[in-house]
Amino acid sequence: MYPDKLKNLRERIGLTKTDIANIIGIDRSQYGHYENDYITIPIKHLVSLINYYHVSLDYIFDFTNQKNYKPITSLEIDKQLSGKRLKEIRKELKITQTDLANFLNTSFTTISSYERGINAIATNYLYVICQKYHISADYLLGRTAKPKYLQEN
Repeated sequence: MYPDKLKNLRERIGLTKTDIANIIGIDRSQYGHYENDYITIPIKHLVSLINYYHVSLDYIFDFTNQKNYKPITSLEIDKQLSGKRLKEIRKELKITQTDLANFLNTSFTTISSYERGINAIATNYLYVICQKYHISADYLLGRTAKPKYLQEN
């Protein structure tokens, strides 16, 4: 998944884990846990890194070899738009909030909070949703208008 991509991007430009930790405002050991895949990187830190590296989430998640989308409509996560898009996609696929919650092994309340724009979609859930339904993570988070659906591998 993304830890190898993060490490490769960091090493390609000659930065240390400490350098990257400082860039996103966290402790070096915490960043090391993310890069070594001991714990999941929160979406806000992941978005900070993709903005720093000028790459797409879909590239980091290894959904595409295309490093970036042009134009990127937002460098930040738009929780309201993201929630709207999650709901739209869920309805297109004829999946209930309960079905999606069960698939992700989470609660209906969690899905509802995403769709109402209260919380950003957690990294693990974002990855699984996008992988299963071939949705662009950048699209789902409101960072780009296209592509919406990724080509199946």
